[in-house]
Amino acid sequence: MNLLRLPRGRRALFAALYFTEGAPIGFLWWALPTVMRESGGDTQQIGALLSLLVLPWALKFLWAPFVDVLRGPRWTLRGWIATAQLVMTASLLPLLVLDATSATGWLVAALVLHAFAAATQDVAIDALAIAATPASERGSINGWMQAGMLLGRAGFGGGGLLIRARFGDRALVLALILVLLAGVALAFLYRDSASRQRVRSAAQTPLRSFAHHLRAALASRATWLALAFAATSGAAFEAVGGLAGPMLVDAGASAETIGHFFLLPAVAAMLAGALVGGRAADRFGRRRAVFGTGLAVVVAVLALASLPAQPSSIAAHLGILCAVYLAIGLFTAASYALFMDLCDPRLGATQFSAYMGATNLCEAWAVGAGGAVAGLRGYPAAFAILAAASLLSLGLLPWLRRDASGPLGGE
Repeated sequence: MNLLRLPRGRRALFAALYFTEGAPIGFLWWALPTVMRESGGDTQQIGALLSLLVLPWALKFLWAPFVDVLRGPRWTLRGWIATAQLVMTASLLPLLVLDATSATGWLVAALVLHAFAAATQDVAIDALAIAATPASERGSINGWMQAGMLLGRAGFGGGGLLIRARFGDRALVLALILVLLAGVALAFLYRDSASRQRVRSAAQTPLRSFAHHLRAALASRATWLALAFAATSGAAFEAVGGLAGPMLVDAGASAETIGHFFLLPAVAAMLAGALVGGRAADRFGRRRAVFGTGLAVVVAVLALASLPAQPSSIAAHLGILCAVYLAIGLFTAASYALFMDLCDPRLGATQFSAYMGATNLCEAWAVGAGGAVAGLRGYPAAFAILAAASLLSLGLLPWLRRDASGPLGGE
C-alpha cells in the first residue's frame, strides 16, 4: 500500500502524520498551561516555559538542510519521520515519574528534547508534502494537515484535561506514547517514491550547488519579506492560543469547562476554518485569501479584548473564542499554502522550514510578550497590542509575489 499515490490517500496520510504532531502539542500548549495556572503558577512563568518550548520550532531551519542532504534511496524522508517519532516517544518517558505541573530542570530538559524531535519530524513531513503533492492541491492538503493536527490537539489538549482529571497524569502520558508509536507504524503504509526520485537527482548535485541556490534565495527581497510576515502576522492569535486557558481560569471558569471547550468547540471551529481556508486559497488565490482571513483574526481578537474578566462573561468569552479559532484555521491553511508556493524547489524543505520557523518564532515572542503584558496590564491590553502587530503585518502581502528572475517558486 502506498497512500501517496492518490489524492484521498495523501489527505489521509498527512492528516494522520499531523495528528501525531498535534497530540503532544495539545497537552504541552493547551492542557499544561491551564494545569500550571490552576496549581498556582503565574502567567509570566507559563509564558516563559511556552516560549522556551517553541524555540526548537523557530530554529528548525538551522538543521533542515541536513534533512535535505542526508537522505538517499535507503534513508528517505520516511526514515527521518519515524526516527523523530521514536525520539519524541523516549522524551515523554520521564513524564511518567516527574511532576508535570512544576517547571523543574529535568522536566524542562525532557520537554525541550521532545520539541527538538517534533520540530525535526515536522521538517520531514513538510518536505514530503512539498515533494509528493501537486501545486493545485497545496491549499486543500494544508487544510487536511491542519485538521489532523487540530484533532490531535483536541484529544490531548481539552481531552487531556479530562483524562488527567479522571485517570491521572500517567494515563495521559501513556496515551501520548501510544499515539506516537502508531505514527511510527504509518511508515509501512506509504513509500516516498517522489521524494526518492528528487533525492537521486540531488545526490548528483554538489554541496556547492546547494549553497549557491541558498545564497540566491537569501538575496531575494521576497524571501526576507516572507520571513518578516511569518514572524509577525500570527501575533494576535498566538497570544490568545497560549493564554486562553489562564484567561478563562482568571474569569472563573473551571478546568472541566475549559477542557470541554478545547476538546470540541475550539477544535471544531479551527478544523472547519482550515478546510475552508485551504479551499479558498486554491480557488481565489493565496494573497487574497490570506488578507481576508488575517483581517478576520484581528477583528475576532479585538472583540475578545473588549470583554471583562469576570464569571458573568464566561459564556461570552467562550463564544468569541470560537470565532477566534475559526479565523485561526482559515488563516493558517491559506498562509501555509502561500509559504509553500514561495519555496525554491531546488532547496527542498530548507526554505519552507525557515518560513515555518519564523511562524514559531512569532509564537515564542507573542506568547512571552502577551504573558508579560497580561501580568502587568491584563489580558485585554495584551490582546489589543498583539492584534495591532498582526494588522500591520498584512501590509507586507502585496510584495509577497513570485520573483520571476529569482529563486522563488510559484505564487
